[in-house]
Amino acid sequence: MPIYEYECCVCDYHFEQKQSFDEKPGAVCPRCRGKSRRVLQSAPIIFKGSGFYVTDNRKSGFEPGSESKKDKSKD
Repeated sequence: MPIYEYECCVCDYHFEQKQSFDEKPGAVCPRCRGKSRRVLQSAPIIFKGSGFYVTDNRKSGFEPGSESKKDKSKD
């Protein structure tokens, strides 16, 4: 079961609660018993595999600026 973070609307207390995917979002504050709302968190981004670094997609004989000269001469 996932753990969700909540914030109380009355006392601004932050707490976590385990809930299943089927449950409606909503929890009661354990401090003041007030209404709370779910806090949305950004998902982490994990880059796996090749192609994410500058050195991954360059050829062995690459020289900076050489591609722009080739493109200009074709016009």
